[in-house]
Amino acid sequence: MSDISVAEAHAAIRAAVEGLPRARERVALGELGGRVLAEPLLATFPQPRFDNSAMDGYAVRAADVAAATRERPVKLEVVGVAAAGSPHEGRLAAGQAAQVMTGGVLPDGADAVVMVESTSGYTDAAVEIYQAVDVGAHIRRRGEEIVEGEELLAAGQLLGPVEVGTLATFGCAEAEVTRRPRVAIFATGDELVEPGQALAPGQIYNSNFHVLRQLCSHAGAQVVIERVLRDDVDELARFLSDAVTRCDVLVSSGGVSMGRFDHVRDVASDIGLERRFWKVAQKPGRPLLFASSDETLFFGLPGNPVSSTICFVEYVRPALLALAGAPPPKKIHARLAAPFPRQASKHRFLFGEIHADEQGQLLAAPTRKLGSHMLTSGVGANALLEAPAGDGPLEPGATILVTPLR
Repeated sequence: MSDISVAEAHAAIRAAVEGLPRARERVALGELGGRVLAEPLLATFPQPRFDNSAMDGYAVRAADVAAATRERPVKLEVVGVAAAGSPHEGRLAAGQAAQVMTGGVLPDGADAVVMVESTSGYTDAAVEIYQAVDVGAHIRRRGEEIVEGEELLAAGQLLGPVEVGTLATFGCAEAEVTRRPRVAIFATGDELVEPGQALAPGQIYNSNFHVLRQLCSHAGAQVVIERVLRDDVDELARFLSDAVTRCDVLVSSGGVSMGRFDHVRDVASDIGLERRFWKVAQKPGRPLLFASSDETLFFGLPGNPVSSTICFVEYVRPALLALAGAPPPKKIHARLAAPFPRQASKHRFLFGEIHADEQGQLLAAPTRKLGSHMLTSGVGANALLEAPAGDGPLEPGATILVTPLR
């Protein structure tokens, strides 16, 4: 199977994602942060639900205080208090006022609010008004924010703190959201040792496994299986056969290249995952495997840590977001502040940093560490920089495509 382009790889993944079912679930309000709404929600009542005061002060009839100044205050009879949650039940007549607190229901007969700072203060007898106000002054009108039946949140909305607060404002104790993609992550290799253990000759610490776990979490996925496997065909087959029945997405690290013990490609095919592509014309991450069935996606990432991480960001993360009903990551343009080394026949990805200069122009600088085994090249990076194949480096000032990472 020959190398395919980056664009062709994305197209193959999108086609497979579109064919997968989208499961839903109802989730309690307190657990909705970071979830994606599966259906539009409509306002069941207007907001505000009633005319109310935007200030602490006095509810009045604007005509009664039209001539009020500090030198010639207008005196009004105080007939009650309209506190938040405790409306004044009477109706204001000419020459009357009622104390009103922010959020308090506007009493019948009142058409304006005077701030307490423009009065002689709170009193139960008579109050002096020092400032004229127009009709409607400091009043929040019923339905001025949202009318009943208006869409509050659209399907596909990522629920952050404000969105969850909006649901609470309208009394929603739960909401229907897209189920988080269930992911199995695994690494293969007899040389892998967990951090904290002693290393024998030829062994390395299993860093990819922990990177993938964090990346899945940041993409809104739920890791339900995680395993480090030996380079053993039977063990790998048993693991994959179980994982495809329990997970939407399988993500592996290593075992997909040309090594004698790279069994992942063959075993994935043996259990019914159809290979969509293997090898992409890119650097790093050429030996990227993608396979799928009617219910499962499988990404076989390269074992080198930079290759594995970049392939996840570029290909796996958009798939996980799509399965969750969320929009894809945004790619934006920036101007290079340092040379970017292109490849003559491969699409090039590098970690880098982006920032705005004093004029607001977005600048990008790639990492200076280029090896696909150098995970520290991503330390401090806030973007993934990319450029199509080309002869010679892109020089400072050239425009480049970037994917923000934070």
